[in-house]
Amino acid sequence: MSTMIHERVRLAQQGKNPYVITRMKSGWLVMGDAQPVPGYCLLLADPVVKDLNALSEAERASYCLDMARIGDALLQTTDAYRINYETWGNLDQALHTHIVPRYQTEADDKRVSPVCVGYAGEPARPFDPEMDKPFMEAMRAALRDNAYGTNSMIGL
Repeated sequence: MSTMIHERVRLAQQGKNPYVITRMKSGWLVMGDAQPVPGYCLLLADPVVKDLNALSEAERASYCLDMARIGDALLQTTDAYRINYETWGNLDQALHTHIVPRYQTEADDKRVSPVCVGYAGEPARPFDPEMDKPFMEAMRAALRDNAYGTNSMIGL
């Protein structure tokens, strides 16, 4: 089964995915197609697998550690007060996690819901390579310069 995730990973591997922030050990950190909240990202597993259970124990640990490292970088580069991690895979049955900064400035009814529920039906700002470039560069720097060192990332 080929999904949008398969296609996005293939494009990332070829250097043709404009959403890519960086290559992590377990996959690709990418911007969301839309930005219902600033800094909305996804981690796409590479190689693509059906779900977290399809990974070995070491691969699971690597994927989950990458998620947390991305969350740390989001806390460093945004004014988020917490990070939500959403791994569903119901529509695109390929391992990917939505990594969502949450802000105290969000309306109460939105802040307590998953972003796909709280912002359902509302237009979100689409990803814009030029507008999002400073954020993407800040994330790369935060991931490169954090206490984990460069061993957590590939290609920076």
